[in-house]
Amino acid sequence: MAKRSALQRGVGVALWRQIADGIRQGIATGLADETGRLPPEAELAQRFGVNRHTIRAAISALAHEGVLRSQQGRGTFVRRQKRLVYPIGERTRFSAGLSDQAHETRSEMLSSSIETAADPIAFALGLEPGDRTIRIETLGNADGVPVSRSTSWFSEARFPGIADVYSRVGSMTEALEACGVTDYRRASTGVEARHADESDTQELQLAPGAIVIVTRAMNSDLSGVPIQYSVTRFPADRVELVIRGDGATFEGPQLGS
Repeated sequence: MAKRSALQRGVGVALWRQIADGIRQGIATGLADETGRLPPEAELAQRFGVNRHTIRAAISALAHEGVLRSQQGRGTFVRRQKRLVYPIGERTRFSAGLSDQAHETRSEMLSSSIETAADPIAFALGLEPGDRTIRIETLGNADGVPVSRSTSWFSEARFPGIADVYSRVGSMTEALEACGVTDYRRASTGVEARHADESDTQELQLAPGAIVIVTRAMNSDLSGVPIQYSVTRFPADRVELVIRGDGATFEGPQLGS
């Protein structure tokens, strides 16, 4: 019998959410059998030390995310969907990075606004605190499935029309080119993981408590001047990040999205 998994009680994280994370980890380490079927609910309940209702809540959340599927009379199975591999390097581009893994990639603008640069954003973009920035919220899809949600900041003084251009062309590379930046490079990238917040849950079509991989990135023009700071969230069950040898990593400004 499998060793009972330890759950943390009274820490503000629902038990079903902890169990969903435990099942995710278990899938990667052989929790399912050779057909992809999970152990019965009763066995999972014993493994995690909870009742079957809590197990069902965790399974339901993972089914909503597309990780699991239930078959009446047969049990619960792992969906054998391959995660997309998103390369991060000196020339990271959304469409180019997924072009050989998806038939269609598409980016769309969710919203844009002009706001005063908070200190971390001003620092990342080389601006003075209080300078105005353009904030753009975008959603990336691969074959109709949401795979990334980004928040990007640009200097309003340098890129006054970038939101309008991006809303028309749906490509950040083309929008920057229209604003005078013919080429750019990834200067630095930081990576972390956390639970999806409410807006990410909705836009990325995730169950509450799903894990997202968060990148904090800064792009520069070819002269080394920062042009874009972005925070991007990827569903951990759909996307795997691979940092190539030409991509620098860093601890970016810890600013929430």
